[in-house]
Amino acid sequence: MAHTNLLGHNTWYRRSEGRGTVTVLLHGGLSSSASLWRSLGKRLARRGPVAAFDRRGHGRTADTGAPYSYDSMADEAIAFLEFLGGPCHLVGYSDGGIVALLTALRRTDLVSRLVLVGANYHVDGLHPLPRPAASGPEFDAWVLRYAGESPSGADGAATAWAKGWDLFSREPRLTTSQLAAITVPTLVMSGDDDVVKLEHSVSLFQALPDAQLAVVPGTSHAVLKERPRFSSRMIWRFLHQELPPVTWQPIRRRNSSV
Repeated sequence: MAHTNLLGHNTWYRRSEGRGTVTVLLHGGLSSSASLWRSLGKRLARRGPVAAFDRRGHGRTADTGAPYSYDSMADEAIAFLEFLGGPCHLVGYSDGGIVALLTALRRTDLVSRLVLVGANYHVDGLHPLPRPAASGPEFDAWVLRYAGESPSGADGAATAWAKGWDLFSREPRLTTSQLAAITVPTLVMSGDDDVVKLEHSVSLFQALPDAQLAVVPGTSHAVLKERPRFSSRMIWRFLHQELPPVTWQPIRRRNSSV
């Protein structure tokens, strides 16, 4: 675990040992790499190098006065991939999946394969999410987690909370036409009771030219915590399988399967 300068900002990151293509974990909103490393990172790192970083204002990376935006988060991701010497695999959870999509749109040369877990490409793809109050037991528990990692401590929690929920309400706003330009092999993954509408995840899968779809039964948006071993095996298999997949009765992939 260390820090590096990304776009002039001191940024926390970690990278495991190993040879081969690095798998980069992109954490969710108002969270950090710690949770994603526990559920996926330590398992994937047994088979190859894994890296992660905390975006500005998340986890162990300090915030600035600027608002949050997915474009600026993609700027950070691109800088991190350049720092690692890409191309890399990207595994993005929730907001991290949105960042992965934008990164692949802008810098395909830095991305080998994509895994998008519980990710929406448009703000309308989410089930209605009432904005939680910045008070009460749920908020207080989140403040404790935030303060335990952030250089800003508890003082910066209310600001980060507000900026995060403002972002969730207005972005992203990608179109299926834009998604069609992403030629990177992609696994779209969600829980069958996800905060992302099932039809939205299916439309993401259908819009991407080279995609696979996994809907994990009996899980929610927290699929990686609910089924960590199953999820890590599925993700590892996708990242290392020969493509295109060969199936017995291809329909969608009729022209690429034998």
